[in-house]
Amino acid sequence: MRRLVYYIASTLDGFIAGPDGSDPTGPDGFWPVPEEYVQHLVSEYPETLPGPARAALSVTADGTHFDTVLEGRRSYEIGLRAGVTDAYPHLRHLVFSRTLGESPDPAVELVADDPVATVRELKQQDGKDIWLIGGAELAGALYSEIDGLIIKLSPMTIGTGIPLFSDKAVFDPRGWDLTDHTVLKCGAAFLTYARKTPDASRSSTS
Repeated sequence: MRRLVYYIASTLDGFIAGPDGSDPTGPDGFWPVPEEYVQHLVSEYPETLPGPARAALSVTADGTHFDTVLEGRRSYEIGLRAGVTDAYPHLRHLVFSRTLGESPDPAVELVADDPVATVRELKQQDGKDIWLIGGAELAGALYSEIDGLIIKLSPMTIGTGIPLFSDKAVFDPRGWDLTDHTVLKCGAAFLTYARKTPDASRSSTS
C-alpha cells in the first residue's frame, strides 16, 4: 500500500513559514538555501524540486520517492502569485479547495471532497508514495493519515509563524521511528521517520 509522507522544511522551533504564510525561500524570504542543500535535493529528492528549479538545474530524474503531490489552497496560491500554475508538472498534482471554482491549470486536479477519504482512496492505487507538501491546515486535516515524515530541519529559529500542523489536527500523541538521517555541513538535517504502530507506541512508553 502507498504511504502518505509529510515531506516539509521546518525551523528548529517547529515552523514551516512566517506568520504571513508567504514563501520563506522566495526573493524576499528569510530562509537561507545553501548550495549544499540544493545539491542534496537534486541527488536524493529530485521529484520534489519545482518545475522551474528542475529546468534551471537541468534535472530530469523522476526520483524514487513520490509520484503524487497533495497541496492545500493557500500553499498552492503562493505559486499562483508567482505566475506558476503547476509547480510540479512531473507529478500528479492535487489541490484541496472548496473555494476555487476551477483549476488554473488543466494538469492540476482540484479536490473539494474530504481529504481523508481522498487519501485513503489514493493509498489503494498503484504507485509510489504520496507527498503531502502542506500547508499546515491540510496537514492538520490529514494528521491521522500520515504514515511517514521527512523533516528538512533548518538550523534556525523564527519565534512564531505557521506551525507544522494547524489546529485542525486532533490531539492524538503518536510515536515515530527514526529510520534515516543526513546532516549536512551547513547544519541542515534531513530526518526520516516512520509512524509506529499503536502497540509499538504503547510498549515504548510503558
